Amino acid sequence: MNKKRSDGLATLWDVLPEARVFHYAVPHININNLEWAATVLKAANDTRTPIILGVSEGAAKYMHGYKTIHDMVCGIIENDNITVPVVLHLDHGSLEGCIKALAGGFSSVMYDGSKKPFDINLAESNDICGLAATKGASVEVECGGVGGSEDGVVSSGEKADLTECMQMSGLPVACLAASVGSIHGVYPKDWKGLDFELLTEIADKTHGIPLVLHGGTGIPDDQIKRAISLGISKINVNTDCQIAFASATRKYIEKGYDKDISKKGFDPRKLLKPGCEAIYK
Repeated sequence: MNKKRSDGLATLWDVLPEARVFHYAVPHININNLEWAATVLKAANDTRTPIILGVSEGAAKYMHGYKTIHDMVCGIIENDNITVPVVLHLDHGSLEGCIKALAGGFSSVMYDGSKKPFDINLAESNDICGLAATKGASVEVECGGVGGSEDGVVSSGEKADLTECMQMSGLPVACLAASVGSIHGVYPKDWKGLDFELLTEIADKTHGIPLVLHGGTGIPDDQIKRAISLGISKINVNTDCQIAFASATRKYIEKGYDKDISKKGFDPRKLLKPGCEAIYK
């Protein structure tokens, strides 16, 4: 459905349809800098796993823009001999963010119009699909807001409306993020779990479109597996990696390795290494 990209990046069209048919999910891992990107790509390559590198608008600003990120990722792929499919994807993009990401070379965008009236969400989602098609890129859209907070994007969350999901799936989108009870961030102890009845209905009524589960951190394995069996083909993970990175970095400093003058433990490459190893694992 998309023209072949000259930069070698894959799109969601390349990796998700097969996942939907054969009941597995492709990981979407958010990245925040060069170290995170290189680490996630190495883990994906070593495990022979197609990978979706997610970038929020906040992370894009932190990393000095979409073109910078595109060129960095493509450079890592070439230098490190990454051979698995790699999708460079804007996560929870605004209309303006999607336009900028596509102009900067991203191979995929998520347009999140879930906070807007549905008719506007539908129309603007369709507009982004049209623009993405001219760039050889894919589009993810959302029905119902995923709860919690991620990189400054806060939502109380609400479950997706089945009729709206059916309408959205009629657009030329690669996948649909339909809220079924997951949240961004750390899950509270009283979390009620995923709504599998709603997920089943959505999967049955949306023409086999790959479905997306946001807020993958902290969901029990049995619920993850059941969700995949029902049509979830893309699972987003961010908080897990952030916690692992912070914990490993903290241990390095608490043990005083950063104060080792003779071994130059203060070298940022050494300081960041334990955190990257934790993300890799």
